[in-house]
Amino acid sequence: MFNPTQADVRRFFCATHAKQQASQPMEAIETLAGLWIAEHPEYHADLADTEAALARVYADGADQANPFLHLSMHLSISEQCSIDQPRGIRQAVELLARRLGSLHDAHHAAIECLGSMLWEAQRAGRPPDGQAYVACVQRRATAD
Repeated sequence: MFNPTQADVRRFFCATHAKQQASQPMEAIETLAGLWIAEHPEYHADLADTEAALARVYADGADQANPFLHLSMHLSISEQCSIDQPRGIRQAVELLARRLGSLHDAHHAAIECLGSMLWEAQRAGRPPDGQAYVACVQRRATAD
């Protein structure tokens, strides 16, 4: 199982951003990450300085979101949709994207569901409930 450190994740996104800015060739995962980085220009300054990124501490409830966590969640949802795991997530995200008129906005709504599911699992000391996560995204896709 792939288990990168916080520093590994930050280096990955910073390196991907640098490659993107320099129009250098990228691996498939870097290309996908680059698409999400492009959707978040507010994070470009954070991604431009690897050493500062490695040293930065993002406190819970701080004014600025953690760009590395946010981009990682976009990548996670992209991967989940590509393999439809948990089952039903692809359809739920696609329906939500149609409803909202934006895959990016659908991802943000799914990120809220994913974050809630992970928080609940940690709080309760249980494994994550993938079906509760899918149900959350489905509710958002069908909400009035």
